Amino acid sequence: MRERAICVEKLMTKDVKTCHTYDRLNVAAKLMWDHDCGCAPVEDEGGKVIGILTDRDICMAAYTQNRPLSEISVGEVITKVLYTCEPADTLEIAEEIMQAHQVRRLPVLGAGGELLGLLSLTDLARAVGIYPQVRGMGLNAEAIETTLAMVCRPRESSMQDEFLEGV
Repeated sequence: MRERAICVEKLMTKDVKTCHTYDRLNVAAKLMWDHDCGCAPVEDEGGKVIGILTDRDICMAAYTQNRPLSEISVGEVITKVLYTCEPADTLEIAEEIMQAHQVRRLPVLGAGGELLGLLSLTDLARAVGIYPQVRGMGLNAEAIETTLAMVCRPRESSMQDEFLEGV
């Protein structure tokens, strides 16, 4: 008998905090701090997700722009290339997207492009640790380990890659 796959909707975070391009980075940073999240999807005035802002984006903007966060808009620093998934997608599909594009989080969009949730690598790891029944349903520690390794790989060749080729 074939094992049943888990869909994204079962594990995604549904109460997702968002921000807008006109918000300032200090506001976005406070949002992330207050809600213990590492990113916020960015919506346009019509509520359509147009990008994603991570805590790393905020830190790098603070470092490279040498301006107070209150002077930098979200729109200046967001990651505008957006990789998403749908609620009915399997976790395997979501992991493939994460691996291929080296992203830790995927906004989950409905048929009309509306934000329904967010699936993170953390959601996957937490599910394996908390719900033993998900093991064998397309989600296990080895699959998450592979996804994490692919997401964290250097974008360019490194000395480590050259070393491992000889192993």
